[in-house]
Amino acid sequence: MVLELHVWGPAFSLPSIEAQCLATIAYFSVAVPKDAWVLIASSDPSVSPTNELPAVKNGTTWVSRFRNIVDYLRQYSNGAWDLDRELGGIDRADNIAFSSFVESRAQPLLDLSLYVSSENYYNKTSPAYGAILQWPNQWIIPPRLHSAAKSRTEHLGLTSLDLQAMEDQRKREHSAAVAAGQIPKNLIQRPRETVSSLLGKTSQQNQFKLEALTAELFEPLEEILGQKTYLLSDDAPTSVDCLALGYLALILIPDLPYPFLRNAMQTKAPRLSTYTERLRQRCYGTVDVEVPHAFDEAGKSITDASPLPWQAPQRANLATVGSTLLNTLTDATPILKDIRTSERLRQAAQSPDSGLSGVESDALSQYATGQKKDVLVSIAAAVGGVAALIGYMAHVGLLEFSFSGEEGQWEEEEPEEKPKGEEEEGPGVARPELPTSITATEFLGI
Repeated sequence: MVLELHVWGPAFSLPSIEAQCLATIAYFSVAVPKDAWVLIASSDPSVSPTNELPAVKNGTTWVSRFRNIVDYLRQYSNGAWDLDRELGGIDRADNIAFSSFVESRAQPLLDLSLYVSSENYYNKTSPAYGAILQWPNQWIIPPRLHSAAKSRTEHLGLTSLDLQAMEDQRKREHSAAVAAGQIPKNLIQRPRETVSSLLGKTSQQNQFKLEALTAELFEPLEEILGQKTYLLSDDAPTSVDCLALGYLALILIPDLPYPFLRNAMQTKAPRLSTYTERLRQRCYGTVDVEVPHAFDEAGKSITDASPLPWQAPQRANLATVGSTLLNTLTDATPILKDIRTSERLRQAAQSPDSGLSGVESDALSQYATGQKKDVLVSIAAAVGGVAALIGYMAHVGLLEFSFSGEEGQWEEEEPEEKPKGEEEEGPGVARPELPTSITATEFLGI
């Protein structure tokens, strides 16, 4: 059976816009025969039960995330598709350690470069997603990924790369200064900031932080590579080489307006840059990957220069579009969002490729179920409280209802209005009686 590898689509002359997808593609291209798999740029995490890409489909079995996919390929092929089969004990330990190092250090830098930096995101990253996504995902997914990347890198203190964040902060500081000084806003004059001036300040203020972060990634990898062909040996690439290529290719290849990350790699790690380009040509081909390659239904994109076995994804139908809109609306509703999050956590804990032990899976599943029950209990308590309040108000007379038999509807009784001219009388006050008729002679007293 042919394996289906679902990934985010091409961008920046690379077969995918996401690092883990690039790493998985590299592993497949080296380890798996070309006729045993197809590459599908579905660019929709909802195709996988775990709501993640990359994901491999084999019949009814789905496996997601790079490390889980590598383990599945090893078991599925009885070791024939295992790039780490020749590694000894020490090299296997290094393989795991180096993989964790690359993921933990490179992902925040990619977040800063492709998403947090406003100049790069709005000019390159967002249009790249628009080219590979179908409606309505092209309006939904990029802002979601943008917000997630900003949240992951907030602890680094480099949010000033985001021009919108800088402008919001400036407005908050301006409002605080106005409130503290009791100065009318229209009397405070300030020079208008331009995009160029803000970018100039960003480069100066964050240069030291960016230098430190890039050095933590590139200098150790440059030392690990040394004079070897690959990170662990001179003979053949291993899984850590594929993983490193996924992240380093997104650092070196994209031509961005603010290329601080690529410049740092070329300056601090020239051998690593050469290694990335060489491995990229071996895994992805010698020609640049374009978006039409992934959506070529005739399959003409598979050549010797472009060895990837592309298969066009299915076009979104009405049911898929409706499901996407419904899920988006549900995720935007606070209570429903919490319920869906707990359910996804439970499903992920019970998934065979979760990587958790039986005890851990049961504990996490019970925690997710408990969270869902807590939300439902809160909803029931709120509804019961509102019903009790309405009942109490009706009991004390603040709300009065009557049932109209003719119309069959409950109607709220309203107090009867007194006729105009009729005034309330106080106790002990008698109103004089007026004659029913009077003549002109009697009225004049004649």
